[in-house]
Amino acid sequence: MIWPRDRLTRFEVARLLGARALQVSLGAPILVKTNETESSKIARQEFKENLIPMTIKRKLPSGEHEIVEIKKAIETWVKEHPGEF
Repeated sequence: MIWPRDRLTRFEVARLLGARALQVSLGAPILVKTNETESSKIARQEFKENLIPMTIKRKLPSGEHEIVEIKKAIETWVKEHPGEF
């Protein structure tokens, strides 16, 4: 089965949040207005507000790669999983 380009797997969500939290902890600019100081909470907030500045490139079983429509995929994830992180 090939996963739709406008959907994220739970593993992709975890990878996005972890990578973004690492970036923030290493001094990357924060894209949301917040009083939080913990990088993982900042990453979650950016995810919820659809401001994650990353791209997902999936490798398909055929060996090809596809680029995920990240803005649409995050939007779909937040609608389907309200309050879950």
